[in-house]
Amino acid sequence: MIKGKVRDIYDEGNTLLIISTNRLSAFDRPICDIPCKGVILNQLAAWWFEATQAIIQNHVIELPQANSMRVKKCRVLPIEVVVRGYITGSTNTSLWTLYQQGARQVFGNQLPEGLQKNQKLPQPILTPTTKSAEHDRPLNLEDITKIPNLTPALWEKIKTTSLALFQFANDTLAQKNLILADTKYEFGLDNNNQLCLIDEIHTPDSSRYWDIASLQQAFAENRDPASYDKEIIRLWYTQHCNPYQIKELPKAPLALIHQVSERYQALFSKITGKNVVCAES
Repeated sequence: MIKGKVRDIYDEGNTLLIISTNRLSAFDRPICDIPCKGVILNQLAAWWFEATQAIIQNHVIELPQANSMRVKKCRVLPIEVVVRGYITGSTNTSLWTLYQQGARQVFGNQLPEGLQKNQKLPQPILTPTTKSAEHDRPLNLEDITKIPNLTPALWEKIKTTSLALFQFANDTLAQKNLILADTKYEFGLDNNNQLCLIDEIHTPDSSRYWDIASLQQAFAENRDPASYDKEIIRLWYTQHCNPYQIKELPKAPLALIHQVSERYQALFSKITGKNVVCAES
């Protein structure tokens, strides 16, 4: 068994069994457990995997349990493709952090002067990072060309596919009064050497979801919009310590942990139209 930051992975020979746990990861490490989170991640990812099959194939075979997914094995491409529609974030690799540090050229994208936090970008941009057990690191085009199995043609397909998935998600979410501000995708190659979407898709762990109704007013008041993801717990940690530099993090308040769980459950219901059955995972 391989224990990841959020998921436990069992090698079954020709397939993998992936268990989504309640662990919440931020700042490149697990930081706390969120009730019901494993089931929500698994079920919501399955919903999006099914909805996006016309854009790209994925690795899902079946869901044996509410918090587990059996998938086909793929050769993982060691890159996380982050698509951003807005300039925001609080982590070291977030676009807003980089912009505040003076970055105006981000992976071939020229950012104009005078952008404000949570402002919509002229068009979505890609900011790839390493897929690493340690710290994620932004990648440039030269880094991309050195990744094994990632040819220029395949990278172009990954870019096109990622933007198509992002556009499809926001078209779908507009009907539900939600915005996908940013998200990440991971890819692999199947036994036929075909590109395959793996890991997760459009979960509140891998994405930033905002409420459309609150966005305009929040932007005018220079505050963050109502969100349905883990940003509130990331912000709590950055306000109480430097999570990248200290070894042992303080414990998040129980009320905050339950608030995150409630937001995950609310997001699941808004997107799928169903209520999640929160068995412990």
